[in-house]
Amino acid sequence: MSTKHDAAETLDVQGENCPMPVVKTKGATDDLQPDEVLEVLATDPGSMSDIKGWADTTAGVELVDQIESDQDGEDIYKHYVRKTE
Repeated sequence: MSTKHDAAETLDVQGENCPMPVVKTKGATDDLQPDEVLEVLATDPGSMSDIKGWADTTAGVELVDQIESDQDGEDIYKHYVRKTE
């Protein structure tokens, strides 16, 4: 379990491009219990707007946070999505 935002699960979609980060995030949130948080690790910079847009227009999920970081010279985009219902 990740300690950031008390994530119940971590989904690693590094190396995958649109639309797969959103598709896989949707599938993973379907498996969560209400109030659980999913941490998504991506390398696609488009995932920042794609996952935000998906969360903003999808009932039952909430985008808690997005963080851009550098890991060994590669940009990593972390998304935290909570299942709300």
